[in-house]
Amino acid sequence: MQTKYPIYIISKGRHDTRFTSKALERMNVDYRIVIEPQEYDLYAAVINPIKILTLPFSNLGQGSIPARNWVWEHSISENATSHWIVDDNIKTFQRLNNNRMMEDLTGGVFLAIESLVDRYENVALAGPHYQAFARGRSIISPVYLNRRVYSCTLINNSLPYRWRGRYNEDTDLSLRALKDGWCTMLFYAFLINKAPTMTISGGNTDELYQGDGRLKMAQSLVAQHPDVTTITRKWGRYQHHVDYRPFKNNRLKLKPDAVIEHGVNNFGMVLKTVDKVTSGGGNNGTRN
Repeated sequence: MQTKYPIYIISKGRHDTRFTSKALERMNVDYRIVIEPQEYDLYAAVINPIKILTLPFSNLGQGSIPARNWVWEHSISENATSHWIVDDNIKTFQRLNNNRMMEDLTGGVFLAIESLVDRYENVALAGPHYQAFARGRSIISPVYLNRRVYSCTLINNSLPYRWRGRYNEDTDLSLRALKDGWCTMLFYAFLINKAPTMTISGGNTDELYQGDGRLKMAQSLVAQHPDVTTITRKWGRYQHHVDYRPFKNNRLKLKPDAVIEHGVNNFGMVLKTVDKVTSGGGNNGTRN
């Protein structure tokens, strides 16, 4: 089951791990991986070259920002009205149901999010939350409005913004959209199992996160959004804290021609029990 909107993975220095690429291959979901030219041979040796897009620049020292903006324009050039931009360190995509996390092997995660977002005319960003934030047996809403969306993001191409800065670009883009009255949709019904920051080499680990990078990240966001952001310490390191309460009145606007389906659409996902779950995905030996 293929997505309506194109999927782009931005990757650097991770041809050997390729977590997100491998996950999408297992799901048989189309994607393009976006790399810098000096790494083409390394990636082409392990990924079908037809899936590789080569950037017209390299080693700018600005993290993923230039690549993200290049992807945005590339998707527009292909007449896409939205696009997915996905980090390269996601091990599995999952569905959360009855407090059970199950690896999706169909692409239904993407299709379900696209279907819901397309009902509305003012959704700027949408995407699945991190698996780590959905643990426990508490009651969780399937989707939360007007929060930060990060790491796996469906972006409305009509937004008047582009990625900027060097740090916390996901939060900055989310806040700019929210301040202008757009809505965002952060899904708990669908999750990503993402390798923790700085646990694998490559990506932003080498360029941005070393030394006092965490403090610089927090300071950068405070400088951009001092009205809703403060610096705190969590898990033994500096973090930013964002107050999303000012955006609670941002309301979804249903499209006049929106079609609301009756009944349940599982987008091809069928619960199956398997003997073994690989690549860190799913719980209790189940997959979708």
